[in-house]
Amino acid sequence: MPFVSLNPTNNQVIQTHACLDVQRLEQVLEKAHIAQQAWAQTTLSRRAEVLRDVAMHLQAQRDRYAILITQEMGKPLREARAEVEKCAGTCDYYAQHVGDFLRADLVESDAGKSYVAYYSLGVVLAIMPWNFPFWQVFRAAVPALMAGNAVVLKHAPNVPQCALSIEAVFLDCGFPEGVFTNLMIEVEQAADAIASPHVHAVTITGSEAAGRRVAAGAGQHLKKCVLELGGSDPFIVLHDADLELAVNMAVTSRFLNCGQSCIAAKRFIVVPQIADEFLHQLTIKVEALKLGDPMNDATQIGPMARLDLRDSLHSQVSDSLAQGAVAVTGCKPVERDGFFYQPSILDRVTAKTRAYHEELFGPVAIMIRATNEEDALQIANETRFGLGSSIWSKDAGRAEQLAARIQAGCTFINGMVKSDPRLPFGGMKASGFGRELSKLGMYEFVNAKTVWIR
Repeated sequence: MPFVSLNPTNNQVIQTHACLDVQRLEQVLEKAHIAQQAWAQTTLSRRAEVLRDVAMHLQAQRDRYAILITQEMGKPLREARAEVEKCAGTCDYYAQHVGDFLRADLVESDAGKSYVAYYSLGVVLAIMPWNFPFWQVFRAAVPALMAGNAVVLKHAPNVPQCALSIEAVFLDCGFPEGVFTNLMIEVEQAADAIASPHVHAVTITGSEAAGRRVAAGAGQHLKKCVLELGGSDPFIVLHDADLELAVNMAVTSRFLNCGQSCIAAKRFIVVPQIADEFLHQLTIKVEALKLGDPMNDATQIGPMARLDLRDSLHSQVSDSLAQGAVAVTGCKPVERDGFFYQPSILDRVTAKTRAYHEELFGPVAIMIRATNEEDALQIANETRFGLGSSIWSKDAGRAEQLAARIQAGCTFINGMVKSDPRLPFGGMKASGFGRELSKLGMYEFVNAKTVWIR
């Protein structure tokens, strides 16, 4: 079945792409395995050199790739430009630090000399999502490539042009053929790729259900895996928060990329002293968001990426309203071409509603009213997810104490949760395991080898 590139703004087909069959898939994986063995012998300085070329190319061609992202998945053009720039910045970061990260660690022992050296694992299968079609790939691939691995990409089926363009970037900038390869394969074929003797590890950014399937397959074949899955990040607003700052960051975090982000603030947990004022200010900001053509620089909310995603989101909203939640604004699809949904706020969300328990992957903010600070913390942890979290308070010391008790991979105090190449990124519980970015992300796909010399 071919991959279809569909413009979510007008529901028009852009292009179709044929899939690899089983025989061709195995040939591509074998080629990647052979290329990796040569790449692993390449000096760190050479790896850094070609990665710097990738960074410069991305900067030079930023607008071209941004247009491609916007046309294929609907992200507002100004956000797509920022996505490409972030990829370039991450390439520069690893080009600068790869030598430090992979330097052997000398360890005192009963040996004359002993150390830990970091060597590549082999070929890493990267299963990536559509919502940040460039950034998610670069975030996973760059540390793995710099460690001497090869990467084969199974991208989301609705962004095939982005996948092909990323492959071309690496090849055109000097990465040897086969070191980064796009696999145009169906979801079902991912299991064949994991099982292949030419694949040595797998990383996935995706849904909880997809993560379970990948983890099961990797476990069956005893292959390392990293899972970056869904999130329902709590955004805890305490009584002494800077409300203007908190509201501004709430809108940015929830509605960036039309709310289609795993680390978006999704549950606004607010103490009673300031709940009504927070909601009042939030509503004004949300209703002022400009929805429209994502190719227009003034647009802040574009379409959702697919019709089925919009339908699924509206089902969650409708059920939550029937279960007692209150529609403050929006909460309906937009009657126009494309897959648009109104920027929305649900108030009075309780444990009796779907929105309390499920991740809402779209432009809907949910308001949960806590009885006090301790209740806010309990609500924050009362989820199967554990990706990001944030606390808003002028008492940074108290917020830091609370942060230690939040069950999540990161907590930002008076700041919006974001991924940064300098810091490890990942979650716990149903949000997955393992880390991307920083030196920890690189160490996920290396053999930390002990060398002991008499």
